[in-house]
Amino acid sequence: MKNYLIRKIKAEDNAALAKIIRKVLTEFGGNRPGTAYYDYDTDHMYEAYQGTGEVYYVVELNGKLAGGSGIKQLAGEDKAICELQKLYILEETRGLGIGKALVDKCIQFAKDAGYQKCYLETFPNMTAAINLYKNFNFKNLNTPLGNTGHGGCDVWLMRDLAD
Repeated sequence: MKNYLIRKIKAEDNAALAKIIRKVLTEFGGNRPGTAYYDYDTDHMYEAYQGTGEVYYVVELNGKLAGGSGIKQLAGEDKAICELQKLYILEETRGLGIGKALVDKCIQFAKDAGYQKCYLETFPNMTAAINLYKNFNFKNLNTPLGNTGHGGCDVWLMRDLAD
């Protein structure tokens, strides 16, 4: 059995994590404008998650980065709403429970930080991720929220953090 470790991001993780994010986005056709593929933050993940009420966790599997996910206040919305951001896991490490563990850790952080709702955006062909989110009580929305800059995402989900 492979062992993995979830920890907060470090500055030295930036380059490897950017490669993971872009590799996974390319796998799902997300290597286009309007997605995280072109975000400034993708190359500066450590710096992007150093504020109050935000965190980014990475996963190490057998000593190598395998993915990550974070929480941040949803830009352009009420301060009670956070966003689950940039959940990407390498294909060869899926199916080990890493995604579930990351979402669980992020949701717990969001609750502890005082957020009341959690929003996320994704692509319709990321069906395994959507199923994972629905297992965490995320519900479909008809329109996007906030100013994420991700017009290329057309699945929007929200969850009440009280449940």
